[in-house]
Amino acid sequence: MQKGHYDGAGRASYNGAMPVSSPPAPVAETGAPESAAAARLRATRFALAALFLGGFATSLSGIFIKLSKLPPTATGFYRVFLSTPLLFLWLRWERPRQKTFARPSGWRDYRDLVVAGVLFGINTTCWCWCMHYTSVANGQLIANMSPIFVSLGAFIFLRERFGGVFLVGLALTLAGVATLMGESVTLGGDQIVGDLLAVGSAFFWSCYLIATQNLRRRFSTATLMTWTAAISALLLLAVSQIAGDPLIPSSFKGWTALFGLAFVSQVAGQGMITYAFAELPASFIAIGLLIQPIYAMIVAWPILGEAPAPIQVLAGGIVLTGIVLARRGSK
Repeated sequence: MQKGHYDGAGRASYNGAMPVSSPPAPVAETGAPESAAAARLRATRFALAALFLGGFATSLSGIFIKLSKLPPTATGFYRVFLSTPLLFLWLRWERPRQKTFARPSGWRDYRDLVVAGVLFGINTTCWCWCMHYTSVANGQLIANMSPIFVSLGAFIFLRERFGGVFLVGLALTLAGVATLMGESVTLGGDQIVGDLLAVGSAFFWSCYLIATQNLRRRFSTATLMTWTAAISALLLLAVSQIAGDPLIPSSFKGWTALFGLAFVSQVAGQGMITYAFAELPASFIAIGLLIQPIYAMIVAWPILGEAPAPIQVLAGGIVLTGIVLARRGSK
């Protein structure tokens, strides 16, 4: 038996070998993990709000394009060209305050940003010409097939993995969109060119979303948006000049549509969607944006007096259910 005594502080000291220590008492949790989890939850919720608000703003692009009096490519050029100065000011304001993301440096960064801008420019060109040759309903329905492309690309290039809940949500959302727009869609016939352009738009939009997911890990929203607008503006301007398109709107209404397209759909809408990539996977963002036909239905009611039919309300519910399931399956 070891003999010991107590010092003045009440600590036991022993002569000889130390006894076997008893298990340490549990350490009280500091709350730091909970705080980090709460911060992450807030960031995710903010990203979800940005995604759905951005989806609403970009859903108005088809209306702005229809109201524009310019050819489709010229309209797409003004979408990004008019947004560039505002985005550049945002980038200049952000740079001295931005500590999280790096500035572009090296050929790899510039190459990836240029590729993203080219993809967005091609998508914009296809979408604007699609609206010229086919109906808004046809274009939106076909373009909304992009989650299939995005999910496949995310699986191959971003190594995202999907469970059964995600796939059920994807199927429900696509079925809901098809039901919602089914009565307005007439595929083929005289609109076949526009339908094919809508397919091209869906493909290049999907490629852009996958590229954006990768770039948002390295660059801020302002950096990515500014580069995308500048590069795609140069591409669209070149195509417009080759086609001999006029670039000056002939009326105030035409200018209003172009500024609305640039500020509402591009700066506000696309900016919020780009921001959401910091917290949400590309596959879910593609599905979340399928809420846009619901926005169109809601806007058409008070403005155009087009009350939704019961089947459309049901389809809207199916879309929302699918988005919720896809969100749960993407966690």
